Amino acid sequence: MANIPTILEISDDFPIATSSPVHSGKVRSAYWLTSNDSRRLVEARGYPASADSQLGILIISDRISAFECLWHGEGDLRGVPGKGAALNAISAHWFDRFRTEGLARSHILEVPHPLVWVVQRAQPIQIEAIARRYITGSMWRAYHAGARDFCGYTLPPGLRAHERLEELVVTPSTKGIIRGIPGVPEADDVNVSRSILRAHWRAFDFRASATSIATSSCYAPALTLSAAISPGQGRIFVDTKFEFGYVHSESGTLEMIYMDEVGTPDSSRIWEGDAYRQGQVVERSKEAFRQALLDLAPDPAVLLDKQRMAERLAFAATTTLPLELMMDVSQNYLGLGREITGSEIRVPEHPRAEILDALAGLGLI
Repeated sequence: MANIPTILEISDDFPIATSSPVHSGKVRSAYWLTSNDSRRLVEARGYPASADSQLGILIISDRISAFECLWHGEGDLRGVPGKGAALNAISAHWFDRFRTEGLARSHILEVPHPLVWVVQRAQPIQIEAIARRYITGSMWRAYHAGARDFCGYTLPPGLRAHERLEELVVTPSTKGIIRGIPGVPEADDVNVSRSILRAHWRAFDFRASATSIATSSCYAPALTLSAAISPGQGRIFVDTKFEFGYVHSESGTLEMIYMDEVGTPDSSRIWEGDAYRQGQVVERSKEAFRQALLDLAPDPAVLLDKQRMAERLAFAATTTLPLELMMDVSQNYLGLGREITGSEIRVPEHPRAEILDALAGLGLI
């Protein structure tokens, strides 16, 4: 363990003045700043946000989640070294590229530390969308069971698992429960068609017609991801998830932006290109970690059946993963980060102390 970098496990206990309780998710913690601090930072840092915008500090940990559980490794390793820095760097890279290529900007205003984002709080659209270039995962399982229509796209018969699709397919799904829309089950994470989005766009918290969700908002950046990662790098971008929200620009104009993260091994599926061309699928995203967990589980159904969540949580709490598995994830994420961004990912040696210094520099400690 001596050569393993220090990880950041706890990210929700930093002494930042907030306007509401800190929200701690599986990986990130969100600190929503007071109106005074938000206004001060907008003016002092020259952020492209309206003066009355609420800002937040997102601190990413090195925790690793899968199947809605957190996992730990040998030596009481409560995370994956370098994972947080890699995810932050990859997302920031793609969001910056989208902006410079004339697409929408993101919620990120500044990256004062490898594990910290300053963000503009957005009003989220109740939709996330997966841009898919290959038929695999849940799409393949549904197709194999007989489904042919996917959110308004009709796939031809005779496709094989992991085959490249003739066109990019965007499959929007609900974030949370949307009620009262014919054809949309009142449940989280159910697919919706483009026609339903257009007909009921207000119910999904769009501020204007929802046609853009199925056009440039997903297509252009997804094609950018696919084109940028593959040449000469031996990687295939299989699919990636997008999330959206609304903010006010510095002029007060309402604009739709990208949120959360994008193009990372947590939010995307990435394959080894050389292996794929030889007829094999070798995962480079978190799918490989999920598969390793399924292989370790005495009964894989515990990880797949939501009705057995109590058993799943107990299994995660009492299972110590091999150190080799945790370090394989670390090397994979850091390697992908280097390939995508073109730079080595800086893994903080003293993450907590460094984050406190960065926050102090923003006048938030």
